[in-house]
Amino acid sequence: MRVARVGAVGGPEAIEVVEIPTPSPGPKQGLVRVEAAGVNFIDVYHRSGLYPLPLPAPLGLEGSGVVDSTGEGSSLRVGQRVAWSRVAGSYASHVVAADDALVSVPDGVDAQQAAAAMLQGMTAHYLTHSTYKLGPGDVALVHGAAGGVGLLLCQMGRALGARVIGTTSSAAKAELARAAGADEIIDYKTQDFSAEVKRMTGGLGASVIYDSVGKDTVAGSLACLRPRGMLVLFGQSSGPVPPFEPSKLAAGSFFLTRPALHHYTATRKELELRAGEVLAAVQGGGLRLRIHATLALDRAAEAHRLLESRQTSGKLLLVP
Repeated sequence: MRVARVGAVGGPEAIEVVEIPTPSPGPKQGLVRVEAAGVNFIDVYHRSGLYPLPLPAPLGLEGSGVVDSTGEGSSLRVGQRVAWSRVAGSYASHVVAADDALVSVPDGVDAQQAAAAMLQGMTAHYLTHSTYKLGPGDVALVHGAAGGVGLLLCQMGRALGARVIGTTSSAAKAELARAAGADEIIDYKTQDFSAEVKRMTGGLGASVIYDSVGKDTVAGSLACLRPRGMLVLFGQSSGPVPPFEPSKLAAGSFFLTRPALHHYTATRKELELRAGEVLAAVQGGGLRLRIHATLALDRAAEAHRLLESRQTSGKLLLVP
C-alpha cells in the first residue's frame, strides 16, 4: 500500500509518499480501500509538529472508501461504503479502522462528497447545534466564510434562522459566502471587521463568533462581541493565540471556548447522529459541498501549500 507521511517535521516538502506492507485488520476492524482523503488544517499542524506525533507519522484523519476485508467479530461487510473523520494515516491507498470509527455512506452520496463532508461537516454541525446553538435573533460572525467549514457554517446558520456575517478576502469569495447563506460580507483586507460588525448590529455586536483564524483575529473578535457573547476558537490558521489575561473577558462577561470535534463525537451515538444528519443533508441537497481541488496522493505536499496559502475556497481532497 502507499501512504503519505513525514519522517521529520517541517514544511510541505517534508511529506513523502512511500510503499509499506498492507496491514491485516484485527478484531472488530476493517481494511478499507481509500477512495478519497480530506485535507485539513490539523494535518498541517501534525506535519509541522505543532501537534506532535511519533515519527515517522502518517498524515490525514478523514476519508471515504470501500471495505476490502474484515477482522474477527467485525460488524462491517466487504463492499460496504464507509466514511470517517478520525482514522490516522488516511492519506493512503488503504487504512485499517475500528468498526466504531466508521459510518455508512448513504446511496446518492459519492466518495468525494462523503470525504468532504465528514470532518468539516460535523465540525460545522457541532459548532452551530451544540457549542453555541444558533437560532432566530442570533448574529453569528464567521471568519473565513468562503473556506471549507465557513461555507457550511453559513448554510447551517441560515437554516437555523440566524443572521450570518462573514469575513472574506476577495469579491469572488464574498459571492461564494453570500450564495451559501451569509447575509452580509466584510472584506477583512480593506475593512476593520470589528468596527463593521458593530455598525451592522447597531453597536451591540455578535452573539457568537466562529473563529478558525486565531492569532490575527482574536483581539478584533473580542472587541465586537455583544455582552455575554461567545468567542469560539476552533482553529488557528494564522498561528496560535498568544496568552492573554482572562480578566479581558470581563469587558462583556464573554464566554471563550476552544472546542474539538472528538469531544463532540466521543460516543458512537453522537458520531452516528452528527454524521447521519450531515450526510442526509448532502444526500437531500440541503447541504451543498464545494470541492476546491482533487489531487493525486503524490501531490499531498502541493495540497498543503494550497491550504496554507489561505487562497482555497472549499475542500481539498487527495485521491489515491
